[in-house]
Amino acid sequence: MLQVLFLSLHFVVGGAQTLPGSCRFENGTCGYVSDPSLSKWALNQDGSFIAVDGPLTEGRERAVLVSPELEMSDWSCVRLVYQITGSGSLHFHLRPEGGTFDQTLWTADQPSDSWLVASIDLWNTSASHKMVVEGRLGRGANNSVSIFEIRIVPGYCIECNFEDPHMCGYRNQWNPSVNWYIGKPNKETQPNLSTWTGSTGHYMYVDSTYAGKPQEVARLVSPMTTTPLSGCLSFYYLQNRDGGSEFSVFTRDVLGQGEEIWRPGNYHTTNWTLVQLDLKAPYPLEVVFEAAFNNASGGRVALDNISFSAEFCNAETEPTFDPSVANCDFESGFCGYQQAQTGWSLWKRVSIKPNLYRTGDHTTGAGWFLLANTRFSSRSGYMSRLIGPQVPARLKYCLRFYYALAGFRKTDSVLAVYAFHKDSHTQEKLWTSSGTTRDVWTEVDVTFQRPEAVTVLFVSVCKNFWDCGSVALDDISMTLGDCYLPSGSFLSISGQCDFERGDCGYTQEKAVDTVDWVLARGPTPTSFTGPMGDHTTGMGHYMYLEASPMLAGQNARLASGDLRGSRSPQCLHFHYHMFGSGIGRLNVYLRQEGRDQEEALWSRHGEQSISWLRAEVDYKCDRKHQIVFEAVRGTSIRSDIAIDDIMFTKGPCKAAGHTASQAGFSANFNDIEH
Repeated sequence: MLQVLFLSLHFVVGGAQTLPGSCRFENGTCGYVSDPSLSKWALNQDGSFIAVDGPLTEGRERAVLVSPELEMSDWSCVRLVYQITGSGSLHFHLRPEGGTFDQTLWTADQPSDSWLVASIDLWNTSASHKMVVEGRLGRGANNSVSIFEIRIVPGYCIECNFEDPHMCGYRNQWNPSVNWYIGKPNKETQPNLSTWTGSTGHYMYVDSTYAGKPQEVARLVSPMTTTPLSGCLSFYYLQNRDGGSEFSVFTRDVLGQGEEIWRPGNYHTTNWTLVQLDLKAPYPLEVVFEAAFNNASGGRVALDNISFSAEFCNAETEPTFDPSVANCDFESGFCGYQQAQTGWSLWKRVSIKPNLYRTGDHTTGAGWFLLANTRFSSRSGYMSRLIGPQVPARLKYCLRFYYALAGFRKTDSVLAVYAFHKDSHTQEKLWTSSGTTRDVWTEVDVTFQRPEAVTVLFVSVCKNFWDCGSVALDDISMTLGDCYLPSGSFLSISGQCDFERGDCGYTQEKAVDTVDWVLARGPTPTSFTGPMGDHTTGMGHYMYLEASPMLAGQNARLASGDLRGSRSPQCLHFHYHMFGSGIGRLNVYLRQEGRDQEEALWSRHGEQSISWLRAEVDYKCDRKHQIVFEAVRGTSIRSDIAIDDIMFTKGPCKAAGHTASQAGFSANFNDIEH
């Protein structure tokens, strides 16, 4: 009987070798333990799985399961068999030995009526780690998150010989007519297949017998990669093209955008044929094996022994391009950017000390950025051109930068970005400014892909002398992939918070005569105090103290979740905004478990700047602790204090020239350094 590869799987004992940390939860938890300060994962009495069920008590809506300490000297793959019922989510983290924060490798929040398989790559490292599985439940009853099995196997998650009981996380993209099936080495039940393939093990195959119309397609889809990969992808295939069939391989990102990477030169093979092709996956990708048939006599395609090596198949293949060559915050110069030919107006690298009238740079509030002020240009056209480094052809890029405009009546096309081809001297517009003047650092994301190598060109234009202001540019960065892909990296680190998805687990501290921090977007309601927009994008969210309903000296306190101690020093980064004639004080405290007295780490009082400023705070704590942000209302309603973009990093804070914590206030709003 044929077995279609669905996600409601029948599990059998055997398959690939399992590594320490694997568990089927049949006779216990295999050394996995629940965090006692949270809700508990419980073994199910009626079946071999572990689960967290609702409803949970308020404040304990999550449960954390921690593995024994594991050595990761070789690359391995975690197969997580799970199910979410109702409202909930599942998160897989990696906890480095002695580290304060977990690295999030994978998350899921979609409910299902069957067991699903997640595949998560664990790269080789000399340090010991623990795996952390976190289940979160929504409010109400009938919600649950369950784990049937955690299986750790050697090698990459994309590899499969189809002997694994989970089918290595590969899935069949269902088609009513043609699908990939599991081929078995059984001459009695599958005599034609056994003779055709000559296989002694399991493999995958697709048959055109039930193809009812032209271009019936069967797709076998690999797990989505969870860490950057580049190297040689190998597999064996067998194809019988009696009446017309097509076989191809392509990659597909999380947005569903695909790119073909292989198509056979010979569509009919009599023996298993080895294919080796170079694969570059700098962002999450899945590999799709696609067979298409024109009719029911289109033949068969078989697939087996998918493997991966970290070295390219072709020694001449160039390594994955590093787009960070186009990154620049202009703190140490122009990086790889150049001014256009002499005769044009120039972009000037400037720094503005913190003041109450002119906005400083985006990076720190007191650092360097580029300014094109073309009002005093001697040439007609008032144009400034900035040329970036060249990037290779055919790759998809995400360009991000921040800009601010001041002094224009109309801002249409005063700043534009082009893809410039040096050889042909042609350029294509990628983006242009629009709307009205808004002197706020605003983030722009631009996705582009070109068949030839290009450079990025920033052009500032004023149409005439009477309608011309200043254009500021800062923090240019470039990554591979579409800008709509999950932000930049495969990994996220707990403790980072830009408040775009809520409070990130930070909690308000209630006490006598205190109010709450407010999650806001755009300017605060009181004039001449508070930011005009957030620091992250210029149009996002931040936390602030609304001073209007408060009395002088009242405060608001915002505490992080519990943080693990570490023997290593830590650096706390955040941006703060303290603008207004009645500004009070912003304090940061360290609260340690078992100690009544909080330790003051950092403080600022009084009006600081109209800009967002960056603070970097060194601290060290080897026990469980919290970081507390306290804003104290000043002498008047113009005392709104804001924070944004909180981040923790391991190791001491790095001196970075003009940092906000070192910059002094300047009363001279014309104090610009060139």
